[in-house]
Amino acid sequence: MAFRRNRCYWNCFNHMDNSPTTLQKIRPQLPVRLLNGFGVLLEKTRIPPTRMFAADLIETAKRRCGLDNFGEGEFSEALSRLLDSCQNEAQLNLVGRIALKTDLLETLCARLQMERDRQVYPGITRQEIREPLFILGLPRSGTSVLHRLLGADPKHRSPLMWEVRSPSPPTRHDEKRRIQRAAQSCNFFNWLVPTFRDAHTVGAEVPQECVSLMTPTFLSDQFDAMYYVPSYRAWFFRQDLRPAYEYHHRFLQHLQFRRAAQRWILKAPTHMFALPALLSVYPDALFVQTHRTPVEAMASVSSLMTILRSAFSDAVDPFVVSREAIDYWSETMNRFLRERGRLADNRICDVQHDDIRREPIRAIRRIYEFFGWSLSREAEQNMRVLIDGQASRESANHRYDLSQFGANADDVLVAFAPYCERFGLSRSHMQQGSRARRSSAMTELQQPWA
Repeated sequence: MAFRRNRCYWNCFNHMDNSPTTLQKIRPQLPVRLLNGFGVLLEKTRIPPTRMFAADLIETAKRRCGLDNFGEGEFSEALSRLLDSCQNEAQLNLVGRIALKTDLLETLCARLQMERDRQVYPGITRQEIREPLFILGLPRSGTSVLHRLLGADPKHRSPLMWEVRSPSPPTRHDEKRRIQRAAQSCNFFNWLVPTFRDAHTVGAEVPQECVSLMTPTFLSDQFDAMYYVPSYRAWFFRQDLRPAYEYHHRFLQHLQFRRAAQRWILKAPTHMFALPALLSVYPDALFVQTHRTPVEAMASVSSLMTILRSAFSDAVDPFVVSREAIDYWSETMNRFLRERGRLADNRICDVQHDDIRREPIRAIRRIYEFFGWSLSREAEQNMRVLIDGQASRESANHRYDLSQFGANADDVLVAFAPYCERFGLSRSHMQQGSRARRSSAMTELQQPWA
């Protein structure tokens, strides 16, 4: 992988006593290197890649599906800005250009099909979403494990990867084949980016983050995680995200029509960025906020995003990834802390990342007690099966070192000072920092338990 700052990487590596970090193990498969090399050769022969335009993709999706109604909400400007940023700034390789076009067309087709389904199945619009639980917090702070564990309760419902990818039809028709297609897609991605599985679990029946439910509006930070899109990112941050949450609600209605449950368990760290928009659509929402020292969280998310973007570009700059992550998440956290006061104390439960890692069932019980829920024997057993299954797997560790990203602990703590002071995380970092110095690099077990 032709990462920038290679000299910094290997200097870091030479000073480490333990095995290389996950970032240093990145090496695309030979067929991928050959395909991207062919793309570079085409550019050198002055054959420019075909430029994509929103209008063309929209018309292609209509022809492919034989449908023309995308439903409520304007999205062409967001799609146009995303395309411009991807093609002008992201430095996509050939795999990245193919992936971008494929994903956008699939998203447009899914939106067309979902709108058709709302006409065919009027019961979708009558679905009520009551008191959904949103799990939020810094990325890499235990939100994924809570999402999976809480979703294991038969009374609960989480969006699964396969049904978000193929939401139509909103029935059990062809369900097995849709799951198989999603599994094949996950297997291909794990082959394309083998080190990603060390950092995050990908699977057809794994709960999906809420950003995927907002993707059909093209107002989603899922794109920022995958591609370097600074102009789209700057525009996105200035938008009113209520339309994205309205579509999120429509998506949940669609999924609930197929299989209902007493309560939705939802998750995305980015919800902290737009709490007013979320509450305007879900006024009775409940929340769990996870807490982890931002030093470790920012090192981990910088590693994860660098690995992910490396699948689609050969010019990923980890220093830029980390700087953007620290700026975005510190501003997001500060914004959320200001808005959090709008919530009654009994609507948000705080949980520590260390508690989730060390005693996950105890952390779960605390959440149930906080909200006055009943944890059934069946639900707890399902959760223990998940935990035991993870523990029995061969450990694939996500290893990262903050110095690889041109950052240091003091800078991160300054950026997150209000958050650290409010939740006592500066002291936590000092205790954990001594352990990190003894091991030279931070390590977390493979997701979701990290």
